[in-house]
Amino acid sequence: MIGFIYRLSHWTALVGGLVLVALTLMVVASVAGRAMIGLGLGPIPGDFELVEVGVGIAVFFFLPWCYLKGGHATVDLLYMHMPKWCQRGIVIISDLLMLVVWLVLTWMLWQGMLEKKEYAETTFILQMPIWWAYAFSLVGAVIGCLSYFAKTLTLLGLASEPEGWTVEANAGH
Repeated sequence: MIGFIYRLSHWTALVGGLVLVALTLMVVASVAGRAMIGLGLGPIPGDFELVEVGVGIAVFFFLPWCYLKGGHATVDLLYMHMPKWCQRGIVIISDLLMLVVWLVLTWMLWQGMLEKKEYAETTFILQMPIWWAYAFSLVGAVIGCLSYFAKTLTLLGLASEPEGWTVEANAGH
């Protein structure tokens, strides 16, 4: 099960990357269209709305993988001078706290999605239902919760990381 969560985080990060590539191409096409208004072209309608939604989704899709690979920024000023048992305790406590944060975040996304759907809120230009963005982001948030839970289980010795798993070289903890 842990291996499945790690693989799922990897694949969602790849999907997040594809979303950003698509957004980049769309922005280039939109800017090029604006530059060629004289030729009958124009910007892509609602391009900024799509960027807002797409970047939010991509971030939620990237964060679980970033966490599992040890890619988050850390402040090691005092941490590196502490004994190993203290460092381990800090990592476990901070990961448990972050799991709680992710659970609350996911719950609030769920509540927000239901509210946006109930009131049928849409974007201004494209008239796209806003709850769609919440729903896609919720997928990433649930995977984030699973990732934090899986990593916490491995830190507590209740599970093991997938065979061959590596963490970023600069991630001391």
